[in-house]
Amino acid sequence: MPENSNLDAAAEILAGSDRVTVLTGAGISTDSGIPDFRGPQGVWTTNPGAAAMFDLDTYMSDAEVRREVWQMRRAHPAWTAEANDAHRACTELDRAGRLRALITQNVDGLHQAAGTDPEHVIEVHGTVLWVVCMACGLRTRAPEVLARLDDDPDPRCLECGGIQKSDTISFGQQLKPEVLDAAVEATRDCDVFLAVGTSLAVHPVAGLCDLAVERGASLIIVNAEPTPYDAAADVVLDDPIAQVVPALVEAVPGVKGAGAG
Repeated sequence: MPENSNLDAAAEILAGSDRVTVLTGAGISTDSGIPDFRGPQGVWTTNPGAAAMFDLDTYMSDAEVRREVWQMRRAHPAWTAEANDAHRACTELDRAGRLRALITQNVDGLHQAAGTDPEHVIEVHGTVLWVVCMACGLRTRAPEVLARLDDDPDPRCLECGGIQKSDTISFGQQLKPEVLDAAVEATRDCDVFLAVGTSLAVHPVAGLCDLAVERGASLIIVNAEPTPYDAAADVVLDDPIAQVVPALVEAVPGVKGAGAG
């Protein structure tokens, strides 16, 4: 990457850290072929009506919407996407023993695919890789449910007949308290909070930046577009994520070849 004084400053902060909590959003996965939501080519930017399909009440009450959502889930790019250099850089930070936790708003499973310890990944918005019954709570691997779509376009739970949905958090649905608690604890216990590829517009997750700063952690933001927390950050970078995250992580002692893969 070209010389960048902000990059150098962020790398210096990261190199001196012992406990880094990383927050990732859709922007870290765009280089893997998964579109973001609010960017210039985002899902909701190009098709504002698509947001309605992510509303819990609409989903639960409208069978036609459910059928559309299941077809969208079957076509989700997560099934063929591969982790990119930014995901792999986070894995190297984990392997170097510097990662306190990786909080992700993404549902694609690419951090785990890159090799980050699943015990260190906190999926605050759930995962598209699993399906949950809204009646009995049974969780089923998504491919098993998707395989039924040709014969049953609104597949019900095989255990109780209840409505199933992707195990992701929809609009109008509360975050799982234990997951949010884990994210809060990881934020309280870090010395650097690194926010990557997130608009920091969705609460309560965006508010973790406030908590990190209040607890004395350094805040580094890497995002293509401005965020509401840029003024509070120690360093803001708008360089390409798949380049800048490996460059930052390579500055951390003990890291080997961040992003190489």
